[in-house]
Amino acid sequence: MEHNKSGGKFTSSLGFVLAAVGSAVGMGNIWLFPYRVGQYGGGAFLIPYFIFVALFSYVGLSGEFALGRLTGTGAMGSLDYVMKSRGKKGGKLLGIIPLLGVLGIAIGYSVVVGWVLRYTAGSVTGSILAGDSQRFFDALAVNFGSVPWHLIAVVFTVVILIFGVAAGIEKLSKFMMPAFFILFLIIAVRVAFLPGAAEGYLYLLRPDWSYLLKPETWVMAMGQAFFSLSINGAGMLIYGSYMKKEECILRHAGMTALLDTLAALLAGFAIIPAVFAFGIDPTSGPSLMFVTLPQVFAQMPGGQIFALLFFVSVFFAGITSLMNMLEACGEALNSTVKLSRRAATLIVGVVTFVPGLFLESLAGMGGWMDLITIYVSPFGALLVAVFIYFVLRVDTIKDELALGGKGRPGAFFTVTARFYVLVAAAVWVLGIYYGGIG
Repeated sequence: MEHNKSGGKFTSSLGFVLAAVGSAVGMGNIWLFPYRVGQYGGGAFLIPYFIFVALFSYVGLSGEFALGRLTGTGAMGSLDYVMKSRGKKGGKLLGIIPLLGVLGIAIGYSVVVGWVLRYTAGSVTGSILAGDSQRFFDALAVNFGSVPWHLIAVVFTVVILIFGVAAGIEKLSKFMMPAFFILFLIIAVRVAFLPGAAEGYLYLLRPDWSYLLKPETWVMAMGQAFFSLSINGAGMLIYGSYMKKEECILRHAGMTALLDTLAALLAGFAIIPAVFAFGIDPTSGPSLMFVTLPQVFAQMPGGQIFALLFFVSVFFAGITSLMNMLEACGEALNSTVKLSRRAATLIVGVVTFVPGLFLESLAGMGGWMDLITIYVSPFGALLVAVFIYFVLRVDTIKDELALGGKGRPGAFFTVTARFYVLVAAAVWVLGIYYGGIG
C-alpha cells in the first residue's frame, strides 16, 4: 500500500517518541492519575498500574504502531488493508468507528484546552488568583462562555498540522514535551518545601496492601493504563504510519510508556502535596485543576509565577494530544476523499470547533465525554485490537516488528497479544459497568 505522502514522516527517533508521548500525556495524567493512586491504596495501586502499562505498551501500542507502519495509512485504510488480506470488503466503513471516538474526544478536549488557555492568560494578569476561583470558572464553563479561547486552541492546532509531520507535529513536540517536564519539575521542587507537603507524598505512596485484594483496584488500574497510553485505534496508528522502517517499534513503544508514566508521577508529585499543604480535598476531580489549584497558587509565595508555569505546561500537554486526534481524522479525509492536507485539516478543525460551542458548560462536557470515553472510544480500540491480532494474525505483526529491531518476537508475544485483546474487551465491558474507568 502506498504511504500518504502529504504529511511526510518523522525525521528522528526522538521526534517520534516525543510526539507519541505528547499524544499520551493529557488531562488524565494531570488530575485523574494522582486521584486514582490515592483512592485505591496509594503505592499498592502502582503495582497493577505498572503491570498493565507494561502489557499495553508491549502489545497494544506496538501493535497499533506496527499496523500503521505496515499499511502506511490511518484507521480506515488500515482496516481496509486487513479485510482485503482476507479477501473481504468493508474495512473502511469499520475504520470510521475508532475515528468517531477520536473525533468525539477531540471535540470535548478542544473546549478544555480553551479553558486552560484562558487560565494561562489569567495567570499573566493575576485575575485567577485575585478573586473567587469558583466564580471565575463558573463564568467560563457555560455555553458560548469561552468561544475566543476555544477558537484559538483549535486554530493553533490546525495551523501546526498544516505544516505537516516534520515541520509541524515533530518540531512542536520536540519543544513542548521537554518544556512540560521541565515546568512540572520546577513546580514539584517548589511544592516539596511547602509545610504539610509530606502528607501529600504519603497519600500518593503509602501502600495499603489490602486494596490489592479488591477487584475494583485492578479494574481502575487497567482502565487508567489503557486510556493514559492513548490506545484508541486511530491516533497511535497514524503516528506509526509516519515511522521509518528502520525504527524499532518495541523500543519506541516502551519509551512512550515510560515517559508517559513519568509524566503522571511528576504531575502527582507537583499537585497533590500542594493540595495537602493547604488543606484542600485531593479528590476534587476535574475541578481540581480549575477551582482548587488557583486557591493553592493564591496562597503560595510567588504563586502567580507558578500558576503561569502550571497552566502553560498543561496547555502544552493538551495541544500535543489534540494534534494527534485531529491528525488521525484529517488523514482519513486526505486518503479516502483525496482532499489536500490543508483542506482536510481545515474541515476537521471546523467539525471539531462547532459542536464544541454547545459543550462549553461543565454539564454538557461531562455528558458528552462520558458517552465517548465509555462507549465509543474503547469499542474502537477493541475493534482495532481484534483486527490486528486475529483478523490480520499475529505473525504478520511480528514480521513488521522485526524490522529495525533485534529480532522477531517469539511465542511469548503471541500469548501476550491474545491476552491483550481479552483485556481490551474487559476495559470496554467494565467501563460501561463502572460508568467509566479511564
